[in-house]
Amino acid sequence: MSDALASVEALQAQLASDGYSADRRLATSLFLSLRLNRPLFLEGEAGVGKTELAKALAHLLGAPLIRLQCYEGLDVAQAAYEWNVGRQLLHIRLAEAGGAGGQAGAEQALFSREMLLERPLLAALSSPQPAVLLIDELDRADEPFEAFLLEVLSDWQITIPELGTVKARHIPHVIITSNRTREIHDALKRRCLYHWVEFPDLEREFEIVRSKVPQAPEALSRQVVATVQRMRGMDLFKSPGIAETIDWVNALVALDKISLDPDTVADTLGVLLKYQEDIGRVQGDDIQRLLREAAAASRPD
Repeated sequence: MSDALASVEALQAQLASDGYSADRRLATSLFLSLRLNRPLFLEGEAGVGKTELAKALAHLLGAPLIRLQCYEGLDVAQAAYEWNVGRQLLHIRLAEAGGAGGQAGAEQALFSREMLLERPLLAALSSPQPAVLLIDELDRADEPFEAFLLEVLSDWQITIPELGTVKARHIPHVIITSNRTREIHDALKRRCLYHWVEFPDLEREFEIVRSKVPQAPEALSRQVVATVQRMRGMDLFKSPGIAETIDWVNALVALDKISLDPDTVADTLGVLLKYQEDIGRVQGDDIQRLLREAAAASRPD
């Protein structure tokens, strides 16, 4: 384990140097996950940086990032493995052309490891070095899929009926994310360390924006972050995430803006908000008042 993982402080500092600002609680959870070889289960609103943490960790470790994007209807064939049917048919035809002797060899090879197409879960277990396995938005998958994950997360293996049990060459570093559109079963959560990821406070989000958009005027970045923070306190259908904050700053830089004004906010809300109802709610409010409150909140002490 590298010097960056020698302590929570070292891990936090290394993540920051790689452009990911983690508070101490999140850095501690990640540190323990790495040290104890336990999956880290991250819940929180969309856009708080859960997926980005897995990317930052892979970069920090110099490890391959293997991502399983979950969705409704996800099954073993898409998540773990499936048989290469085309190659199997080719073997059958070759066996038929070669006679009985060829058939005997083909039947043995028909369900061999070479006939498997590896999907993310099997690829993570088969990786020649410890990989970072990101199981993203697990709450989007159907509940029965969680039962399949239990074997992977408990014993680091996958049972393939036709082939047997495939054990991990190296235990992967697993990060599971959920936007909590539904509850994940306790049996799976018990196998993980848990952390709820909050939206960052003003100063930490300002640090993130400064690291991602260093060319933006400092005063503009601080004003944007304060305005976004105020918007998150409004009754919006979908609060803007950190990625949207960064996109908004980039858009304002592209427009050569050095500060926010009501017209600029109204013209560029589509960069920040993705629902017309939310755009209408912000525009229907007093944008001038919103900017005054944001300016007061962003004023350095």
